[in-house]
Amino acid sequence: MATSTTQNKWRRKNRLVKSQLNVMARKQTHEELEEFAATFQLLGKGEAVTFAAFLTKGLMQRAEFDGEAARMLDDITAAYHRDRDIYSA
Repeated sequence: MATSTTQNKWRRKNRLVKSQLNVMARKQTHEELEEFAATFQLLGKGEAVTFAAFLTKGLMQRAEFDGEAARMLDDITAAYHRDRDIYSA
């Protein structure tokens, strides 16, 4: 974990374009983020979170005009909600 001095420096430097996101997540989620980073040549778990958001947004946009993408998004959403307790912290 970064020191408070390092965190404050980061916040000052990026205050207009970024905000810090600290979340508690299961070990499985951290391992999956590391896997995403390795698979898609990302710069660590932070960028993997950004990529996951980017990917989700892309799927949502594709679902607006592609029925198969819409079904896939609905299936993934339903599966997550069904098994939410497995994935949430």
